[in-house]
Formats: sequence, C-alpha cells, structure tokens
Amino acid sequence: MNVTADLELCQGHQMCQFEAPDVFGYDEDADQVVLLDPHPPVDLREQVVRAVKYCPAMALSLED
Repeated sequence: MNVTADLELCQGHQMCQFEAPDVFGYDEDADQVVLLDPHPPVDLREQVVRAVKYCPAMALSLED
C-alpha cells in the first residue's frame, strides 16, 4: 500500500489526521499534511481509505 499527498491541493483541514493518526500528521507552520508513514501496514488500510475518501481537498491518494 502506498499513500501520497498532493501538497499543492492540501488545505490543512486535518481530516486525514483524524481518520488515520498513525499515517498522517500535520505541519502547523506549513498548514498542511505530513505523511508519517507513506507505506502503512495492511491493518491500517480501512483508516487510510477513510482518510482518502473524506479529504475535502481530494489531496490524498492510495495505491495497492
């Protein structure tokens, strides 16, 4: 599983961090997402899928 974040699209809503806190962090200075683990384990898949789905800016993507 590979997670990517388009920092040009990220608007700092932090929904991803709420849905998958082990995968996504937040940089307050830049006001955007930080990928803590771009290759998270399979047991976090449901959390990552929700984070991608609920990102208001559609800045996240997931590839298997």
